Amino acid sequence: MFPTAIAGSLPKPDWLAETQKLWPQWKVRGDELKQAKADATLLWIKTQEDAGMDIIGDGEQSRQHFVHGFLEQVSGIDFENKVKMGIRNNRYDAMVPQVTGPLKLKGRVHAFEAQLARAHTQRLLKFTLPGPMTIVDTVADRFYGEGEEGRIKMAFAFAELLNQEALALQADGVDIIQFDEPAFNVYMSEAADWGVKALERAAQGLTCKTAVHICYGYGIQANVDWKNALGQEWRQYEKVFPALAKSSIDQVSLECMHSHVPLDLLKLLEGKEVMVGVIDVASDVIETPEEIADTIGKALQFVAKNKLIACTNCGLAPMSRHVAEQKLNALTKGAELARQRFS
Repeated sequence: MFPTAIAGSLPKPDWLAETQKLWPQWKVRGDELKQAKADATLLWIKTQEDAGMDIIGDGEQSRQHFVHGFLEQVSGIDFENKVKMGIRNNRYDAMVPQVTGPLKLKGRVHAFEAQLARAHTQRLLKFTLPGPMTIVDTVADRFYGEGEEGRIKMAFAFAELLNQEALALQADGVDIIQFDEPAFNVYMSEAADWGVKALERAAQGLTCKTAVHICYGYGIQANVDWKNALGQEWRQYEKVFPALAKSSIDQVSLECMHSHVPLDLLKLLEGKEVMVGVIDVASDVIETPEEIADTIGKALQFVAKNKLIACTNCGLAPMSRHVAEQKLNALTKGAELARQRFS
């Protein structure tokens, strides 16, 4: 019961990139950078295994950012002339590339890190990709046209490319392919309308487990401020969960630890496996096993024991490496305590 997993990202070592930043700059170049990325990936695989994690990820060590890491291998995107744009409904500004023409993969995107990870762990391997709607919200469009129609057309164009890479990752031996869709908690009606359909297009034909991660964002100040303005009940999940429950996606990841999400919303995901966020990524305070087991216990009121995966609220990338390591250890100890309580 209660296998453990991370949502996706882990902090980059200070010899690889700037630390505690969402868009860190690499500290080395060329062949040295490729080796450094591999070393960091292997370091975090070993750290996850040592902590007792059941589902292992590459920690997104080869990507500067969870969206842009995919986009760098897509033609039709201008990275040379980035523009400042408000993303996540103008929650914060980011320097984003521009879509200037038809989208096409230049080749494989994540073969290097996926095959490296598969060769170095015998445990279940999860690999993350950005979801179509979130990509659309993290680029400036100069090609597909204004308005909702242009956004939908671009989302499905990205979904086709994501599907190509996802099928290749499956062939690399990846057990779970997760699409990250924080935009689902921002544009709720659009997510339920066409966002889930674009997500299913991205997952089309996959026979491995598929997952979608929907959170309230990394623990950066802009996201903390936004959450503080959401009131005592966060009901964003309520709009998209029914559409996901009807979808072909196997697993849904959501934020529970120190959140104001009413846990009865989990009833809307009946039949799905649920990655319950039991690690707060916006605080350096290390959760106790008791806190984690308590949160799992509350979720069990609405999720079957064999459907619950203990996970982090979101990625840990902007945290310090030391804190992230401690939180992984807390996660596995909390899940073990929950097994003792609820077996």
